[in-house]
Amino acid sequence: MAGVAAAALTLGATAAGAETLRVVMQSGLRITDPIMTTAFITRDHGYMIYDTLLGVDSDFNIRPQMADWEVSEDGKTYTFTLRDGLKWHDGAPVTAEDCVASIKRWAEIDGTAKPLMTMVDAIEVVDNSTFKVELNTPTTLLLAGLSKMSSRAPFMMPKRVAETPASEPIDEYIGSGPFVFVEDEFQPGIKVAYEKFEDYVPRDEPPSWTAGGKDVKVDRVEWLTMPDQMTAVSALQSGEVDFIQQVPFDLLPLVENASDIKVDVLDPLGAWTYFRMNWLYPPFDNKLVRQAAIAAVDQNDVMQALVGNPKYYQTCAAIMGCGNVNGDEYGKEWVVNGQIDKAKALLEEAGYDGTPVVIMAPTDLAMVVPQPIVIGDALRKAGFNVQMKMMDWQTLAAQQSNQNAPSEGGWNIFSTYSILATSGDPFGNTPLSTDGRESWAGWPDVPEISALRLDYAKASSVEEQKAIAKEIQKIAIEEGVVGPLGQFRIPAAWNSDWSGFLKSPITVFWNVSKNG
Repeated sequence: MAGVAAAALTLGATAAGAETLRVVMQSGLRITDPIMTTAFITRDHGYMIYDTLLGVDSDFNIRPQMADWEVSEDGKTYTFTLRDGLKWHDGAPVTAEDCVASIKRWAEIDGTAKPLMTMVDAIEVVDNSTFKVELNTPTTLLLAGLSKMSSRAPFMMPKRVAETPASEPIDEYIGSGPFVFVEDEFQPGIKVAYEKFEDYVPRDEPPSWTAGGKDVKVDRVEWLTMPDQMTAVSALQSGEVDFIQQVPFDLLPLVENASDIKVDVLDPLGAWTYFRMNWLYPPFDNKLVRQAAIAAVDQNDVMQALVGNPKYYQTCAAIMGCGNVNGDEYGKEWVVNGQIDKAKALLEEAGYDGTPVVIMAPTDLAMVVPQPIVIGDALRKAGFNVQMKMMDWQTLAAQQSNQNAPSEGGWNIFSTYSILATSGDPFGNTPLSTDGRESWAGWPDVPEISALRLDYAKASSVEEQKAIAKEIQKIAIEEGVVGPLGQFRIPAAWNSDWSGFLKSPITVFWNVSKNG
């Protein structure tokens, strides 16, 4: 183990004298275009090197980040003005043209942006620092979309980069964010290095989630991939790394009582985990079979396998999150507690013929390893013909968009998780995009939900939105859009020589400094 750790850490060698924060993230980074994927590791990479027009603070207020805005009296025209001092990493000024191109690329693929664009008549450049968005109806979705924190955040890129179709990866990584991507040190899946962008001008407000000042206090940040979680914990104990983004629950006792290590949950709201079924092919092109799969899986079994300690988890049937304003638990009686007999009866009613169910199962990301195993076991008990397909997480993330038949390299089920901070409405909640092949992985086709999402965006009161969200929950459970598996909070750990790690749904490395 020591030899493996030494080999990995050799990659973190830096120039003498540089203040370097060495971290172990949830997985290795391979996909570097944050618009092409919803993978959290790529999103986190995006926040290192790019910036966003708007941010969200810990009270869920939308705040200016790169730009401020004004709204016309009729609520249909938004004028955005870039703040002074914004530069790309190559030294060129950030312009309104860059931002308009970036918004349009994001809008080609994002589940929030697509319905938003049906309400947009035009996005026009006014001058170098100003652009406006003309709407055909007032909606809160414009600001909500442009401040979206996760899956996918609308990161700003230079126009020449943003003109790359969203279906194609970018090949230039120039941002205007607080860190510069050191491309010549990048080793996919092994090491990523970032350097402080000396020309970045942070806002003068205190940092809060993705809003406020992004004040970088280190020279470099290095993401180092470890071959296993025990190696990462050992490296933290020995001082060879400084921060672990996600400590596996079974390894917490090794660090919780160490005097030189701090353990804390940086995202108090936490995450919800779920499984997604492929609607394009048998057997999950059948509503009854989807219901059978959801009924078969017991959330308590999943949470025990994933977390173990009830301090860090709770069962929940609400797709938009227990504790969130739209957290309705319709279906709780058969979504939370596994009902194998119900699942068997549904399969018999559906006429299930033993079609194989290919479950993608990652082997290297602790927070998503147990779910497929528990799901596979439950489905077998219900009478499904289950085939496990093992792979690393980054391969799985790339395979999510594969629309080939399972017999031709595709899949039937995978499991993942999303942060609750962005899952509390039908737009931030990625699985609730239900426009068939134009949707996120799984490709559910439920026009009723698509229509209700637009109604939600146009609603004039919180009460009206809650009523719409309740109906969405009901339809989504009955149609088998997604199988909720429970909620959990993930602890991080770091060397106590470091401080300033922010409480946030997104792991960020501004504000962090070495004590003394």
